[in-house]
Amino acid sequence: MLVKEILRVKGGALYTATPRQSLASAIDVMADLDVGSLVVMDAGQMVGVVTFREVLKALKTGGLQRDALIGDVMVADPVIAFPDMDANDLRRLMIEKHSRYLPVVDQGELLGVISFLDVAKAVLEEQSLENALLKNYIKNWPEESAA
Repeated sequence: MLVKEILRVKGGALYTATPRQSLASAIDVMADLDVGSLVVMDAGQMVGVVTFREVLKALKTGGLQRDALIGDVMVADPVIAFPDMDANDLRRLMIEKHSRYLPVVDQGELLGVISFLDVAKAVLEEQSLENALLKNYIKNWPEESAA
């Protein structure tokens, strides 16, 4: 399974913010949309990602003040995935980099964001389909004729 297949199943919703937006507005958007990340865009280009992890770090260090901006806490230059990347390589990358959300980029174009949950769902669906096909194959196995 490839990253582009996971994106196709997931759908194309992409939630963004700007570095000059307040961190409080990012929290509201993520909570309202039940998403864990926002891609930070500036002048049509991805400049970072903000997740609940960055919000929690800001809260812990006292940086979650009324005037805090997304640009102050975002992860600039985040780890990215590519559409032709294998799902196993994606999972390995997410684990190694401790990233629950990875932007998917193809030749500089942002295609979407894949979460660890998206990967888990896709793998579960793929395994369920394989199991059903194998069970059907076994069920229809030709019996040996008695000689």
